[in-house]
Amino acid sequence: MALHSGLLRDQACLIVHGPDQPGIVAAVAALVTRNQGNIVSLDQYSSDPVSGDFFQRVVFNRPDLAAAMPAIEADLEKTLAPLGLAWTLTDRSVPKRMAILASTSDHCLLELLWRHRRGELPVTIPMVISNHTNTAEDVRSFGVPFFHVPSSGPDKSAAEAELLKLLDGNVDFVVLARYMQILSPDFLDRVGVPLINIHHSFLPAFIGPAPYRKARERGVKLIGATSHYVTKDLDEGPIIEQDVARVTHAHSAADLQARGAYVERAVLSRAVQWHAEDRVIRHGNHTIVF
Repeated sequence: MALHSGLLRDQACLIVHGPDQPGIVAAVAALVTRNQGNIVSLDQYSSDPVSGDFFQRVVFNRPDLAAAMPAIEADLEKTLAPLGLAWTLTDRSVPKRMAILASTSDHCLLELLWRHRRGELPVTIPMVISNHTNTAEDVRSFGVPFFHVPSSGPDKSAAEAELLKLLDGNVDFVVLARYMQILSPDFLDRVGVPLINIHHSFLPAFIGPAPYRKARERGVKLIGATSHYVTKDLDEGPIIEQDVARVTHAHSAADLQARGAYVERAVLSRAVQWHAEDRVIRHGNHTIVF
């Protein structure tokens, strides 16, 4: 984490979204200036300049940011609320807490742990939870606590209750790194933080189980992976990132699965990084990614 925290000290990230109208960019820039901030980067998007939705991500530097945050937040509320704009302000020196849920497949899990150890992901990892134990030794070798929460049979309520007990108040988001369990609507209501999933298919094609077998049977020339936010509608949450790999008639289903694993690792890592850096704004079933 030193790679990130040293570079991002006294940097804030401001996300603004709401109905588009003249003057938003000027108002935000003026607000940063009067709060002694200096804009480092600014990205914005409007779905329609006449009656559309406006989205903006602003990174700015402000000496002694932590002490100034309450005053900046008060100014934001005073300035943006009358315009009908929603906003979030985060201190970029404070990493988000990310829990990982996994099953027996370890490629996405180990990729995240490796990137975190290299300082490439601006997160802390307070725990990895799995319904199997085969990854326990690898996880602990990274200095990350491992918890085994078995989940079998049609009734998953006990397992989900244990998950909620571990996660409650300890994480800012959860990553399903090939966690092969369907989470109930009740769990999703109660967990209280975003969940990011990696699906081993280029959604919306080949949803559900065994997508590589289905892709092979269909004779595809491209396979892909999709990272998305989890909702109560299975595999239909807002998409964060996707990518593909080219295949041929000579590839078996096992070959497709092996090639797909590389894509899954890259897609999930990018989605996690972008979420952790506050680059993703959810809007209905869409995302705006800056």
